[in-house]
Amino acid sequence: MLTSEQIIALESKYGAQNYAPLPVVVCRGEGVYVWDPEGNCYLDFLSGIGAVSQGHCHPKIIAALTEQAQRLTLASRAFYGNTFGPFAEYITKLFGYDRVLVMNTGVEAVEATLKLCRKWGYRTKGIPEHAAKIIFCQNNFHGRTVAAISASTSPQAQAGFGPFVPGIVHIPYDDIPALAEALKDPHVAAFVVEPIQGEGGVVVPQTGYLKAVRELCTAANVLFVADEIQTGIARTGQRLACDHEGVRPDVVLLGKSLSGGTMPVSAVLADDKVMLTFQPGDHGSTFGGNPLACAVALTALRVVEEEGLAANALRCGELFRQAVRDLKSPLITEVRGRGLLNAIVLDPELAPKGKELCLRLKALGLLARETRETVVRFAPPLIITPEQIAEGVRLLGKALVPVEHRDLAPPLIVKHGEAAAVFRGA
Repeated sequence: MLTSEQIIALESKYGAQNYAPLPVVVCRGEGVYVWDPEGNCYLDFLSGIGAVSQGHCHPKIIAALTEQAQRLTLASRAFYGNTFGPFAEYITKLFGYDRVLVMNTGVEAVEATLKLCRKWGYRTKGIPEHAAKIIFCQNNFHGRTVAAISASTSPQAQAGFGPFVPGIVHIPYDDIPALAEALKDPHVAAFVVEPIQGEGGVVVPQTGYLKAVRELCTAANVLFVADEIQTGIARTGQRLACDHEGVRPDVVLLGKSLSGGTMPVSAVLADDKVMLTFQPGDHGSTFGGNPLACAVALTALRVVEEEGLAANALRCGELFRQAVRDLKSPLITEVRGRGLLNAIVLDPELAPKGKELCLRLKALGLLARETRETVVRFAPPLIITPEQIAEGVRLLGKALVPVEHRDLAPPLIVKHGEAAAVFRGA
């Protein structure tokens, strides 16, 4: 096997430079742990940005993947597949919607939804052709296609990629008066919102926000679209983050852990009155809803239900937030999140920047990643135990060295949890 150094060198030389990974190579995973080529073990507190909720290489999911891969992987939706129907029935009944559109990546689900909302606006609401508008929140993240970045307010996301898709309206997040004002426009077809802004820094809206969104959208005859790609499938301690307020969006987007981290699978859920505005030929994908994806996704959802991962996420998330607060670190100004989607906000005067803290954590045997310069996100697999939560927080406490001590570079870990994995002088 190539060494970590060799692998990083190859990617740096031959790969497109559209990512800036931490200098760690992951070559094997099991449960909440991953290993590099040198045998160093790490607690994974990012879990594929929430895509590996069921844990790395969950045996039931891998078994479903292997079994189906040996039988049939792709026939295209030009024909019926024997795994699509059972999966469609399970996911629609589980989340309480009439129909599902299956795609591959999260951003494909977003793209499909924008088309669906526009067509619904023209065919059902009666918006004049080419006049439909869709409202998005500032500081959002819905992907990186041209349509998705058109909805973004990030300078980096948009710089050098214009012109952008028209018909986009931006309002502040967690601002009901701003939404009420925007909904006065009769040409608005939909409001697309993340129940928690994940990439935006794990920003949790005030209690009652989603309920007010539901009421306003209903009154204005506007589709309420919840992008639950990061927050859905038990990540926040409920099947959907919207469930915390007991609201039902018109359209729900799912992805990430829908396949247990094995392959790209995403879904758009809606009732007949919305979904059936799509007719044959309106949208599709060669791989969307393929036999392998559906077999895997069905098993991945069953694992979440059978193993009670929503309840575990709720319990362990509370343990994590309280344990971090109990550190009483002056370097942390805020701990926020819900379930096992959490973040710490660092004091810009006292603490190292988010990426530097993540490098320190990596050296101690814990993997996490910053979402903003002073915000670090923690989203471990939902199978994590209270003991593993405690170990992760212990390592975080060791990494929280004030910025004036940044010269205390940690040595490379030898084995996760051993005394060698400490800062010099700690």
